[in-house]
This record gives sequence, structure tokens and C-alpha cells, in this order.
Amino acid sequence: MTTSPSVRRLLNVTAAGFCLVWIFPVYWMVSTAFKPYGDILRTTPHFLPFPLSLGNFADAVGKPGFLTDLGNSLLVTASVVLLAVVVAFLAAVALTRFRFAGRRTFLITVLVLQMVPLPALVIPLFLGLRSAHLLDSLFGLALTYVAIVLPFTIWTLRGFLHGIPVELEEAAMVDGAGRMTVVRRILLPLVAPGVIATSVFAFITAWNDYLFADVLMKDQGHQTLPVWLVSFSTATGTDYGGLIAASTLSALPVVVFFMVIQRRLVAGMTAGAVKD
Repeated sequence: MTTSPSVRRLLNVTAAGFCLVWIFPVYWMVSTAFKPYGDILRTTPHFLPFPLSLGNFADAVGKPGFLTDLGNSLLVTASVVLLAVVVAFLAAVALTRFRFAGRRTFLITVLVLQMVPLPALVIPLFLGLRSAHLLDSLFGLALTYVAIVLPFTIWTLRGFLHGIPVELEEAAMVDGAGRMTVVRRILLPLVAPGVIATSVFAFITAWNDYLFADVLMKDQGHQTLPVWLVSFSTATGTDYGGLIAASTLSALPVVVFFMVIQRRLVAGMTAGAVKD
């Protein structure tokens, strides 16, 4: 079924409108970060950030705790992405390639856990980490995020692995490949799009979380960037310029991470399962 040129133009205009609505808040945040403080609070806003000013970024970077909290966020997020992807991949392989008692129950449990509201988990996780002496610990915070993202990552990777024929693995084993060789040379390349999608989800979840980082990390030396952003609001007022500049800086790692891995997304769809 073909669509007429007028319908295609209408669809393109509609898509462009949605893109503009989505990107406008991002543009407004970035442009406001470059405005002098006096222009931010003007009753008549300026859509173009001229003259450009880096004063807000200087205030944000110079605020105490920036480098420490940035390092904490990077360490926790990298650990979460690595642990979540590895555990989820192995669990997905077990669920799709092996038959064992309780497999269906485990899948239902994973799906149910994905539906639980995150605020409902704050008290149980707090008590559990306290009993394990992991409060105010970056390791404990990373484990918390891994537990949060695992249901989604397992379910997503299971769907990708279901689409890979078992015959590819059996043919490789007939040719003499071991189980780890099959995983490394066949499954991983073919499931690369799923790994990338789940790693992006894990990265964004761990990087942007404020609730658990604020509740579980009371030591200022162990706090993350979302908690640090709250320090721009005090009893005397809110430093809007520094807050918006700091928000822009905190969004950059997510953008950079996606730009680095998105090149491998299409390559992963066609790589693998090719006999050398």
C-alpha cells in the first residue's frame, strides 16, 4: 500500500512538529545556561542567548562538591551498566536456551517486579542495605540500581535472544566451537542492539536517579550529581543560572554515551554468525 505525496507531507510536518515540541525544552535549558543572570529573570524572555556568558558554568563548576560528585556518578553508573548487562545477558541466555523447573515462574516474577513503583522499594532497600552495612556506600548504591534495572534488561535481552535461531549455535558447535566461543562469536554480535538498548536504559536510570541517592547516601563525600544539583536551592533562594548550567553539564555524559554507542547499533544487527 502506497501513500500519496500529500499524506507523506502531512506525516512529515506532524513528525517535525513533535520533534520541535520535544526539543524546545532542551534548547531553552541550554540557551538559558549561556545567558547572564539578569536576563534569566526577565519578564520578556530572549529566545537567543546573546550576549553569550560563561558565568553560570563557572559558578556551577566552582561550586563545592562538583568534581567529587561527578566522579561518584561516573563510577556508580559505569558499574551499574557493566553489572546489569552481564547479569541480564547470562540470565537471558539461561531463560531462552535451557529448560528448568520454575522458569515460567521466574519470568512472571521479573515482569511483576518491573511494574512495582520505585518509591515503594525505598524502605525495603534502605533496611536491607542497613542490615548489610552498605548504607553510605557507593557499592551499595550501585547494587540498588542494578536491582532496579535488571527486570527490564532481562526481559529485553530475552526478547532479542528469542529471535536468534538455535540452529546457528548448533552448527557452530558441530564445527568444534565451545559454549563460550558461541556466546562470544555468535550470540553477542547478534544481540548487540539489545545490549546497547539495555545499557542506555541502565545508564540513564543510574545517572539521573535522585530518590535513592538522597535516601541511601547521607555522607556528602558519597553523593551523586542529582543530589548535588539540589544544593543550588537554599533557604535564601535559588541560583537559577548555576542550576541550569549544572543541569546542562550533567546531561552531557548521557549524550556522549549515546553518541559513542549508537554507531555500533546498526553494525550489531548484521554482525556475527558468519563463519571465518
